[in-house]
Amino acid sequence: MSDAMAPRDQGRAPVPYSLPRYLTSDPRRRPDPATRELAHGLGWFSIGLGLTEVACGGAIARWLGMPRVAPVIQAYGVRELLQGAGILGSRDPTPWISARVAGDALDIATVLRGLVGHNPRKDNVLIALLALAGVTAVDVICAHNLSGAPLAPSQKVRQDYRRRSGFRRPAEAMRGVARDFKPPPDIIGPEAMRPWTLINA
Repeated sequence: MSDAMAPRDQGRAPVPYSLPRYLTSDPRRRPDPATRELAHGLGWFSIGLGLTEVACGGAIARWLGMPRVAPVIQAYGVRELLQGAGILGSRDPTPWISARVAGDALDIATVLRGLVGHNPRKDNVLIALLALAGVTAVDVICAHNLSGAPLAPSQKVRQDYRRRSGFRRPAEAMRGVARDFKPPPDIIGPEAMRPWTLINA
């Protein structure tokens, strides 16, 4: 075939097919009610813990035998407040719960320093580490359940399905349309159906 006879689109890269925007899913998740309640509870827990750390950071640091980390604990309290507000105010708390898991790891790394050296309150440090381990386990479970939840369908898809009736025209306009329909007499169907066709004709 000559170059003149070659198709015009020869050599062009194929255009990737993409679904219409209203058929794609939202990035938000649809967790089960138990997971939603757990995330909601963790949001309030973050706010309560954050207020405690901001107001009593010095006392907590002395209880741990680590008075120098008082400003760090107060900064962690601000972080908890932001995370709690994000969890409670967001439609999808998944990224905020994941941030809580990262914050738990930071808390554990900070408290672990209390086991180094001649800290007279290592028992309190161990108690704090056990509490942090329990909270971290709950955060990990909640984050796992949220990330595994199915994506929510887009709002436009939900609205379109609410309006669909199965008819090409409104129901009022379709009422009685097939009442006068008569099949052509020369329809040839299966052998077993031919007597019924003759009777109806």
